Amino acid sequence: VDATTMEHLATLIYTSGTTGRPKGVRLPHRVWVFEAYTAEATAKSAGEDLLTIDDKQFLWLPLAHVMGKLFMVLPLHYGFETAVDGRIDKIVDNLAVVKPTFMASAPRVFEKAYNGVEAAMVAKGGITEKLYRWAVKNGGAVFEADHGVGHAGAFTRWQAKLGDRIVLSKVRERFGGRARFFISGSAALNPEISRWFGAVGMPVLEGYGLTESSAGTTLTQPSQYRTGYVGRPLNGIEAKVDSDGELLLRGPSIMDGYHNNPEATAEVFTEDGFFRTGDIAEIDDQGRIRITDRKKELFKTSNGKYVAPALIESTFRGLCPVASQMVVIGNNRKYVGALITLDDAAITAWAEKAGITGSYKEIVSSPQVHGLVGGYVDELNATLNRWEQIKTYRILPRDLTVERQEITPSLKLRRKVIAEHFNYDIEKLFEE
Repeated sequence: VDATTMEHLATLIYTSGTTGRPKGVRLPHRVWVFEAYTAEATAKSAGEDLLTIDDKQFLWLPLAHVMGKLFMVLPLHYGFETAVDGRIDKIVDNLAVVKPTFMASAPRVFEKAYNGVEAAMVAKGGITEKLYRWAVKNGGAVFEADHGVGHAGAFTRWQAKLGDRIVLSKVRERFGGRARFFISGSAALNPEISRWFGAVGMPVLEGYGLTESSAGTTLTQPSQYRTGYVGRPLNGIEAKVDSDGELLLRGPSIMDGYHNNPEATAEVFTEDGFFRTGDIAEIDDQGRIRITDRKKELFKTSNGKYVAPALIESTFRGLCPVASQMVVIGNNRKYVGALITLDDAAITAWAEKAGITGSYKEIVSSPQVHGLVGGYVDELNATLNRWEQIKTYRILPRDLTVERQEITPSLKLRRKVIAEHFNYDIEKLFEE
């Protein structure tokens, strides 16, 4: 132990391989020590104590994943309690039992939680649903106004306070009743879902990082919140945007390099030591970063137009309460198509109310479900440029799974595997 230095290797994590062959990321002890201290220092420099010894964390993230690793390191520094359970289908149930003050997660979990509440309110209908819509509307207006978007007068604030007491406080109970905030990373969170959590009184603070940057690179502080942004770089980390829009990073949290792969290491560092993230980004006048897409996932249609699939996919998941996944496809094609999967519990509940019986496969192939999903696709298309619009789609007979390696353990799409498994469906999208 005494012979171990900050520059000795602490962790070797192989990237999840959403594109290309996984590479071993070498993270020395330096990066974890830095992450723990900069998390505290960054919050204090913003005049806040984001985490304290009195917090309680719920941790579901894979412990061999860089984000899960970071949220095992932080309680060692702060001393707060952590409850661990990796069963994804039990997360929402566990929140009510553990009653955490915060949780870090990939966006998919927040999407499922939001869709679950929305489906429950639609099922109740009547005055209950109307009260819920009223409370969310006023709570959202106050939350947005308090973070620099729009205005909320005294009457709106009074309504928001009343709505919180009689409606939204009960929604928070589904999440344990003690959550001060959540942290979202790994992919972009749909802005509408972010606004909903803010309205309900459990803001989702978006952060950003990669395995190569030890997960914690930027984080939204409550006072600097802005929907759609992943916050400012943590203290000690430099960030800038290259001429082609790629985000570049430099600082103590960056890896030593890829294990036994000097060629790949050389490719991702600039001459002045900045790490090429592979993400396209914008930085606003307050230093807050917005990630628009993965550089490698951008594709060009045969008409020469660029499309950013991840943004379209997250927007759809926020619009459609029964959606599980959307995979946007159109590289070198005349138009853009999509594969869609539906959330088993959500679509089964909807089908029961609509009087549709049968297995999941039978339900999702029904004309009623195609009509439902088609309406949300139309709603999505209204927000997109003409060349980005989904011209055709197919609802798959099953959801994507980690076991089949179609999504990573942190719930990112593995596009190459999906393309192999659903090649027939993809070709059907582009038949004349």
